[in-house]
Amino acid sequence: MGGAVSAGEDNDDLIDNLKEAQYIRTEKVEQAFRAIDRGDYYLDGYRDSAYKDLAWKHGNIHLSAPCIYSEVMEALKLQPGLSFLNLGSGTGYLSTMVGLIIGPYGVNHGVELHKDVVEYARQKLDEFIKNSDSFDKFEFCEPVFVVGNCLEISTDSHQYDRIYCGAGVQKDHENYMKVLLKIGGILVMPIEDQLTQITRTGQSTWESRNILAVSFAPLVQQSRAEGEKPDAVQLPPVTVRSLQDLSRVYIRRTLRNLSNQDNQGKGTVQRVPHKRKRRRCRRRRINTYVFVGNQLIPQMVDSEVEEHAEEEQKEVAAEEEEEEERDIGEIEIIKQVNELREQILALPLPESLKAYLLYYREK
Repeated sequence: MGGAVSAGEDNDDLIDNLKEAQYIRTEKVEQAFRAIDRGDYYLDGYRDSAYKDLAWKHGNIHLSAPCIYSEVMEALKLQPGLSFLNLGSGTGYLSTMVGLIIGPYGVNHGVELHKDVVEYARQKLDEFIKNSDSFDKFEFCEPVFVVGNCLEISTDSHQYDRIYCGAGVQKDHENYMKVLLKIGGILVMPIEDQLTQITRTGQSTWESRNILAVSFAPLVQQSRAEGEKPDAVQLPPVTVRSLQDLSRVYIRRTLRNLSNQDNQGKGTVQRVPHKRKRRRCRRRRINTYVFVGNQLIPQMVDSEVEEHAEEEQKEVAAEEEEEEERDIGEIEIIKQVNELREQILALPLPESLKAYLLYYREK
């Protein structure tokens, strides 16, 4: 499923295409997509496919098409402090983006059937926290992943404000999913080849609307011997953050706000060269017919109109390149500096406490 938008050269280019096609419609969703590079969730050797609007699967590892994730993120209507459950959390790509929006006072849980995929998701999460330049620009709710079957969640589990299921749900299981949702909450899942948004309006009342035609693999029901009871999946507990952790969140927020105020006061604006997209031109070929002996034989020839059009396209591209070079010459390139990190390192604190405030990031 996918292919609704053009392929991008990189993550930002892909997001530009999703915005242009109206799959991404709000600023907070755009910021989350730009902060998490989709290519980082691909295996080595497959990254070239990361910025196409296509689903990708290798073994148990799976990523849906970017247009699907965009619609899901918009339909969830995420806000800071909400609780989120990802059923079939996979690589953790979506859960990590959600964590950037719901922030440190939210709840971010994921259930995934395959143990190796949960390990992969935890690895990718650790890499994001330690290495991504985006981590220090957001307040983050770290996802917690558990191994288990989404259809075997314990009946006494807590409810969530937002739920997404990343596998096809049969009508028989629709009510099972709804029970996990708080009143006023939103559930997004594929039902009968339609990505559907369901809002719980009361104890036993619901509103639903179809978002997009989709094709998802169905939820897996594990086969068991007759009379054998399934092991109930225990969701992670909803815990209160420690005072130490809350202090770290508040200190980082205060320093980030002070930095933003200083930059606004100084009128600091980081300018970057405008990225132009190259026009794509396809050579058309037209049918003509020639007589050979007494036979009429079709031949394919290039259209002269198209040849002239291609020449004009080359001239325009050359002019744009020259203009871009002039633009770059006039723009003062400002080196990217992690101001939050610099501020923390400058604090009169023990090195161990600085490392804690930095989440032990090395850069």
